[in-house]
Amino acid sequence: QVQLMESGGGLVQAGGSLRLSCAASGTIYRINSMGWYRQAPGKQRELVATITSGNSANYADSVKGRFTISRDNAKNTVYLEMNSLKPEDTAVYYCNTAVYRYYYSTMTYDYWGRGTQVTVSS
Repeated sequence: QVQLMESGGGLVQAGGSLRLSCAASGTIYRINSMGWYRQAPGKQRELVATITSGNSANYADSVKGRFTISRDNAKNTVYLEMNSLKPEDTAVYYCNTAVYRYYYSTMTYDYWGRGTQVTVSS
């Protein structure tokens, strides 16, 4: 009943920019935290950025100063603006969210998107 759909990935030259979007749909009372993760070939999945319901953002050291995470609560959407991209940013990027599904419960449910490929060439 809840789906996350990522978009905006693609191929870009080093130094370029991309904007990723993730829209949540389904039975949702309120979205708590949202975040972006990535997984490069042969490596473990890693945190890129998270944003709380109060718009407090946290970033991995490798992307600080280059990436910006934001959210639009009315649209149940989270964005990741990626600037000054480097070849090491190449990975599949996944959207994640913790959702309050019902007004009568404080329990959250985690959901993951399908992922979108970001490739940065040198």
